[in-house]
Amino acid sequence: MVTISIYGLDQYTVGHYSKVHTKNLANLLEVSEDNVSFYSPDAYVFHNGVEQTSWNAIVKVNAPEACEVNESKVAKYLIETLKEFSINLQVEFYYYHSHHHYEHINKEYPRFIKENNVVNVEEEEYSEDDELYEGNIFENFEEKLKEAANLKDHHHEEDECHDPDCECHHKH
Repeated sequence: MVTISIYGLDQYTVGHYSKVHTKNLANLLEVSEDNVSFYSPDAYVFHNGVEQTSWNAIVKVNAPEACEVNESKVAKYLIETLKEFSINLQVEFYYYHSHHHYEHINKEYPRFIKENNVVNVEEEEYSEDDELYEGNIFENFEEKLKEAANLKDHHHEEDECHDPDCECHHKH
């Protein structure tokens, strides 16, 4: 599994980038496309207190150590294709021994969600015919609250509360 984390670019840019470049990166890394994933955190890059997002991007590639032989080709490709989205780029590689990788693939479901099996939930459209209540929703709230309390107290008086643990403040 190769995970390419991109800090300093928005998630939509990284999503689009992954759609266009996964196949080429898999070929350069000599792995299956199913073994290439992208990670784009909802975060900003800062330097000395100033936001650097889209100005300075940091790319971290986590890959099995067998991919190290292709590092320079992959770095060159990432820089060349990402410079369209960021002024400055840093690419760092982190390798792991393959025996340190574990996974579970559920055979009852497709391996990945794809465009043809995504469920899109459309938001309800607002119509100008829809009316918004513009009044005070808290109008007479204090009076209604007191009325409800009086009804509750009256109810306890009629029922003669006999519960010694009750906190209704009636004589027991």
